[in-house]
Amino acid sequence: MSVVPASVQDRFWEKVVKGPAPGDCWLWSAAVADDGYGRFTLNGGGQTQAVRPHRFAFHLATGIPLHGFGPLMHDCDVPICVHYSDVSELTHLLEGTDRENMLDRLAKRRDKNGSEFRWRGLAREHFAARSRALRAK
Repeated sequence: MSVVPASVQDRFWEKVVKGPAPGDCWLWSAAVADDGYGRFTLNGGGQTQAVRPHRFAFHLATGIPLHGFGPLMHDCDVPICVHYSDVSELTHLLEGTDRENMLDRLAKRRDKNGSEFRWRGLAREHFAARSRALRAK
């Protein structure tokens, strides 16, 4: 595992707004991609790499390399939430598989057949706008 410099960690956490209660979302307040998920930029070795903030938060908390774990599911269903805790009642990020992620999406009726959620047919800008609106609250 590579050690993340304190300056990078500080830069990351400066962009996170933590809710007042222990179980609240921790919202990413910086760049949001057009799919509604955040973006955090790492610079090192003459290269720039954009990573998902929720994955970076998980990496910081667990020490597992960024590419050393599979999909992370948002238990809260908030794409800009970066709240990870080793206390299962508090964490919003769960390790999973692609299959588990799809089953979770189906159970929460966020699939294309869900009555309240439509992914297909909506512009990607819709998802970014929703995340940005969440940040503004």
